[in-house]
Amino acid sequence: MKKRSKRQLKGHEVADLSQHFSIENAVALLERMPKARFDETVELALHLGVDPKQSDQMVRGIVSLPNGSGKRVRVLVFTEKPEEAIGAGADFAGLEDLIEKIQSGWLDFDVAISTTSAMKQVRNVARILGPRGIMPNPKSGTVSDDIAGAVCEVKAGRVEFKMDKTANMAVVVGKRSFSADKLVENIKTTIDVVVKAKPASISGGFIKNMTLTATMTPGIRLERGIYSVVSGGAL
Repeated sequence: MKKRSKRQLKGHEVADLSQHFSIENAVALLERMPKARFDETVELALHLGVDPKQSDQMVRGIVSLPNGSGKRVRVLVFTEKPEEAIGAGADFAGLEDLIEKIQSGWLDFDVAISTTSAMKQVRNVARILGPRGIMPNPKSGTVSDDIAGAVCEVKAGRVEFKMDKTANMAVVVGKRSFSADKLVENIKTTIDVVVKAKPASISGGFIKNMTLTATMTPGIRLERGIYSVVSGGAL
């Protein structure tokens, strides 16, 4: 068993973490836990009642956090008009030159966006970007001819989520420096969007459990009753 750090042990002293809490109470408990020397990322971890082996039960999507993610996102745009992308706020823009850099091992960006016409060439680096979850994809809104809109959306707090092979998923919902009300709003928005991504083939319970955690804190379990309250009962 992995030994807990002093910070984690103190976090467990805040409350009985074997219990389940409302979103508001979970955020309040998080605020009471010891903080690291950096602004920790807050995540919502979910375990879903789906079969990851079934292609029609894959869960992925995007959520636009109303209060942003608190993270500086480095955006790369594959386009034949790099000046336009840079003017819209992209950190990197280009096409053949960026593809060559990526093939050489450069990956200093967080999100990749591509125009429709550029995708034919971008597929040359699919084997590099795909496993890292940063390959432009129409379903995630990262293949678009509205470059300005796509860049602004990503920079403003657009977060992509995707279930892994064990039906688990972690979604960034903010930073510990956020006020309680902003974190609560981001969490509720995230749950609502995830529930709407429920596969049509799922007839039983969709969200099995959820846990709120920060980078250096123990997890705080959320009450199951809130799933239907936030989503209007559409589980």
